[in-house]
Amino acid sequence: MPAPPVARRLREGQLKKSPIREIMKLADRRNIVAMGLDPDDVISFAGGWVNHRAPEGLREAYARVMEDEKLFHELGAYSPTRGLPRLKDALLAVDRALYDTEGLSDENILVGGSSTQLTHTLFTTLLDPGDCVVLFDPSYANYGPQLDLGPEGVEIVWLPVFDAASWTYMPDAGAVLDGFAKVLDEHAPRLVLFSSPDNPTSRLIRDDVFFDLLEMAARADCFVAVDFAYRAQCFAEPVPRHFSASPAEHPNLIRLHSNSKWCRGLGRRLGWIEAAPNVIDGLEVVQQSTALCPDTVHQYALAVYLEQALAEGSLASYMAETNELYRRAAEHTVACVHRHLGMRCLEPQGGLYTVVDVGRDGDAFVREVLPVTGVIFVPGGGFGPSLKNGIRVSYGPLVHDLDRIEEGFRRVGAFLGR
Repeated sequence: MPAPPVARRLREGQLKKSPIREIMKLADRRNIVAMGLDPDDVISFAGGWVNHRAPEGLREAYARVMEDEKLFHELGAYSPTRGLPRLKDALLAVDRALYDTEGLSDENILVGGSSTQLTHTLFTTLLDPGDCVVLFDPSYANYGPQLDLGPEGVEIVWLPVFDAASWTYMPDAGAVLDGFAKVLDEHAPRLVLFSSPDNPTSRLIRDDVFFDLLEMAARADCFVAVDFAYRAQCFAEPVPRHFSASPAEHPNLIRLHSNSKWCRGLGRRLGWIEAAPNVIDGLEVVQQSTALCPDTVHQYALAVYLEQALAEGSLASYMAETNELYRRAAEHTVACVHRHLGMRCLEPQGGLYTVVDVGRDGDAFVREVLPVTGVIFVPGGGFGPSLKNGIRVSYGPLVHDLDRIEEGFRRVGAFLGR
């Protein structure tokens, strides 16, 4: 007798699959072998992860936990649902020191299992069935599938911020704000969500757009959530003013943070969120029934490291050194695109990516290139309608292997006859 069926939304295909994960399935080792390719010779520009070394002080903090039998036992206990007070204090101190963020206190912060989990928790906390959410076009490809897992009937409205004709990000501030005013009038959205630096473009929202959009949203009782997953990977100068915008000053502002990128804690899952106290109260209620509490060992080790690194000044130098790695990789990637493909792409301001105009359907391009060249990209269409004829290129995993970046684009260029 077969098992009972899964939920209706899954049976009917209403829950979308991540386009990134679909391409990664295509690049599975068994599929690569079936294509007649050597998996060890495949060059992937699809992975959205960093590859610099985690700070040695963080590793040492974990080592001390492992060596201390009593401490290891104690850290096997639940932490408070909102996170360890020691870690929250350290995170707020780091934000004040590095970004001059003012006014935040313990009541403005909640630590979670990861920024992915916290994003879903946020949707559950803020959204009712039928609410409208505004996503930038383009946006991180997982926002849509995550929203599908939230309250039923949530409407997604795209706000164009990328001009495919000129292949530029946010070229006209007035057009973005006019478009947002129209969305506010026609859809009365509950939430606006975007990242800065952006995934997939690695571009920053303009400060003038950010603060005007935030004020417009506040007047319409609309939240603005900024995903700062790549804030520590920003190499634009000067540091944007919106990096220090505070929910204490702007109660409709919500800031999402990830432990994954800046200290290469991808598998050591931890994230945190900053918002007005009433939002944090709601998040706590939801988190009690989902994650219950974040990992205690990860919280403790990160707190110990941050306290020490901030006091001795090594945190700022570590971040500067790793940012230089990604700046160099970004510049090299853009140069390789121009040299071997002769195609348009964006100049990254941070993050791990650029987007390339391939001049035709990006999904078809990716599937055509892979079997012949052994080079993997992610189609742009999954990030929004504006990137249908583009691909996302990630230089993050190859930050220490610039020659491999060069070789990947040389192969593709040769295949295209460029």
